[in-house]
Amino acid sequence: MTEVSSLTGRLLVAAPALADPNFDRAVVLLLDHDEEGSLGVVLNRPTPVGVADILLSWAGLTGEPGVVFQGGPVSLDSALGVAVIPGDDGPSPRSRHRSNREDPIGFRRVYGAIGLVDLEAPPELLAPALGSLRIFAGYAGWGPGQLEAELSEGAWYVVESEPGDVSSPRPESLWRAVLRRQRSELAMVATYPDDPSLN
Repeated sequence: MTEVSSLTGRLLVAAPALADPNFDRAVVLLLDHDEEGSLGVVLNRPTPVGVADILLSWAGLTGEPGVVFQGGPVSLDSALGVAVIPGDDGPSPRSRHRSNREDPIGFRRVYGAIGLVDLEAPPELLAPALGSLRIFAGYAGWGPGQLEAELSEGAWYVVESEPGDVSSPRPESLWRAVLRRQRSELAMVATYPDDPSLN
């Protein structure tokens, strides 16, 4: 089997032609990607459910909008916390050691300053370290080779993530914003109409 180059920490931006309604105009942050499959969360699907309605103790640490996001179609009854620790990009490329401090208890770094929060941990342990937190119900998952097949079909654009993507205060405009900041022909895709038949 050929080795899979990890896309962990990158964004998958849905191509306009992607037909799956679960991922229409989706921006997915990949939290894990290897030969065993891929897992990520959709960053731009806010729900009407407030974080305080289901995880009151974490509500004060989430940014605007303070709602739960639908992370994807898998395990909608489970919650994932994704957070950013500001000013700490994690280990440098030349070193396996953490930059200037250890990760707080209850935080597992995924990529750069982005990591997963153990929602069973006491929030006060993490509160001083977290810059932003977003709660997701469910996630997006792909089996071995499934994401690679979708990439080869042109269903997704793979782009670099920025820590602010996780906590964008305007998630409904994230798809266009991420495409617009690309320094390639992808920036033009941001102008693609929501309904091409109206053109």
